[in-house]
Amino acid sequence: MKKLSKISKIIIMIVLLFSLTGCTKILKDENKKVVQNEETGQNLTENILCRPTNEKVINLYNENKVDLSKLPKCDEFKITSGGYEGIWTTLFVKPLAFLIIQLGKLTKNYGVAIILLTLLIRLILYPVTKKTAMQSEVMKEAKPELDKLELKYRGKNDQESMMKKSQEMMMIYKKYNISPLSGCLFAFIQIPLFFAFYESLNRLPVLFEGSILGFHLGTSPLKGISTGNYLYIILIVLVALTTYFSFKLNSSMNTSGDQAKQMKMMSNISIVLITFASFTMTTGIELYWIANSGFTVIQNLLVKRGKKNVK
Repeated sequence: MKKLSKISKIIIMIVLLFSLTGCTKILKDENKKVVQNEETGQNLTENILCRPTNEKVINLYNENKVDLSKLPKCDEFKITSGGYEGIWTTLFVKPLAFLIIQLGKLTKNYGVAIILLTLLIRLILYPVTKKTAMQSEVMKEAKPELDKLELKYRGKNDQESMMKKSQEMMMIYKKYNISPLSGCLFAFIQIPLFFAFYESLNRLPVLFEGSILGFHLGTSPLKGISTGNYLYIILIVLVALTTYFSFKLNSSMNTSGDQAKQMKMMSNISIVLITFASFTMTTGIELYWIANSGFTVIQNLLVKRGKKNVK
């Protein structure tokens, strides 16, 4: 199990490293001060993928010597626009940006486009993520036996006992057809997707030009609330609720005993941290998060109902 844990950590570290190789550059003036869109409070991106249409934003770029003439119009943007920028940008960022633009043109709203693309990707990945959710339900069935195993070896930390415990645990996993690595599968997919969305949105002018239901896509709840628009609290609440329920429904996916307590504490800390982070995330990113977490909640509820019907 220790070996398995190491493998899981290595996989996650590789994904994180790969995800963080994006090349979003924040626009700074000659005094190295970050240039912001006064209307949205958003830091402008220097290497945007296509031309903005907002005159004030265009002036900001021109004042800071960014040549926009070489960029395509956003509705003419292609995956190949701008040439090759590395594996990460070419395979993830630009295709996502292209799909957001196309769905935005189709729906006439880029906020709706972000939600639809998030749901579309999750539907495509459903066969894979469903297996992870099903493993969570199977772990519930195995939990009584895992709890007995924990009691059996409680206080026994010698090497021989730990080896026997590991062997017996693997036998329980085999009995219930549980794959320990399946718990990492969702994270393996989720992490690069989040960073790809984050970067593609940051590099599209639509993020600081579009809006949905009165929420500006480039504005964070903190900025919105500071200007007197308290409706942005709704986004924070939705992020908190969808995160909470998605974590709660996955809480049975592994562990028992002390390990279960640690996992519960980590989940609670993660929920609190994500909720606090939602104050500064732009609306565009929060739409992705809400749609993605909401899909996870519905998926897990369907899996739970399916298991009950089978019984």
